[in-house]
Amino acid sequence: MRPLRMLWFRLKALLFRSRMDRELDEELRFHLDVEAAGLADVSIAGGEPLLHKQLPEIVRGIVGRKKFVYLCTNALLMEKKMAQYEPSTFFTWSVHLDGDKEMHDHSVCQPGVYDRAVAAIKAAKERGFRVNINCTLFNTAQPDRVAEFFDTVMEFGVDGITVSPGYAYERAPDQQHFLNRGKTKQLFRDVFKRGPKNKKWSFSQSSMFLDFLAGNQSYHCTPWGNPTRTIFGWQKPCYLLGEGYAKTFRELMDATDWDSYGTGNYEKCADCMVHSGYEASAVNDAVAHPLKALAVSLRGPRTDGEMTPEISLDRQRPAEYVFSKHVERKMEEIREAKSRPELAKAG
Repeated sequence: MRPLRMLWFRLKALLFRSRMDRELDEELRFHLDVEAAGLADVSIAGGEPLLHKQLPEIVRGIVGRKKFVYLCTNALLMEKKMAQYEPSTFFTWSVHLDGDKEMHDHSVCQPGVYDRAVAAIKAAKERGFRVNINCTLFNTAQPDRVAEFFDTVMEFGVDGITVSPGYAYERAPDQQHFLNRGKTKQLFRDVFKRGPKNKKWSFSQSSMFLDFLAGNQSYHCTPWGNPTRTIFGWQKPCYLLGEGYAKTFRELMDATDWDSYGTGNYEKCADCMVHSGYEASAVNDAVAHPLKALAVSLRGPRTDGEMTPEISLDRQRPAEYVFSKHVERKMEEIREAKSRPELAKAG
């Protein structure tokens, strides 16, 4: 059994509103009932999951089993839907916010989104909810502005910041503004050295992962650490790379060639330092070396000195561009399944 298999699982259930709502709801309820029992927490992402009509019921069911739920949202519907949810230690709004007003509105290509997100965050805190922001930094990020942004969201009273470097995965629409690993490490060093002197920013990630982002830890990806469940099935190997789907969680774990993925193993993974694969590696390191983890936690990420050597890319296998084919195949299967009752009725 993989060492982190039951330690740091996070299920990402992508919930879509469609003509298949009834079938989707039944599938997701069954999935959450069976699989979530062994999980520490569940991230519900999208698309925009607040569009799903029965999401409040799904969330209540998971929280009722004392599992932590992170509901990821762009916040455009958050204030409107907020009354359908109840504050709980086990429930957190995770609001997408990629920087200050100018940075975020540019990132989402829509003016006014930042203001609506901030209003929703403040409303949620007034009602007693836990609120997290999830932030992706691109190669246009300016360390001073990022640091000021972190100061600002802490003033809003957010409970945590989830931060990750932008990574040019296969389906990303804008391939030119992502970071390579060297630039990622320098950016995070430059941001962290601008941290507040009298208190710390509250990150919802381990100190070892933050130290990794600053170039002080050498980790290999743990792609099974945050498995992703979509309407197509369990996505192989991770939520950023879609190279097939497994029908069951067991099939995903046992039939995926995990050693074929990750930086140094696969061309697509060369520049990745995203939390979905490396947070689990950091947690595993912290469990194995608690004194080292304690030291990093107390001092924070190191922001100067020599960085750890990079993973060699000399033996990585070339990229295979197969995602679109898998989606087209699954969509055809769904269309065929939807047409069967109509055909039977017509016959």
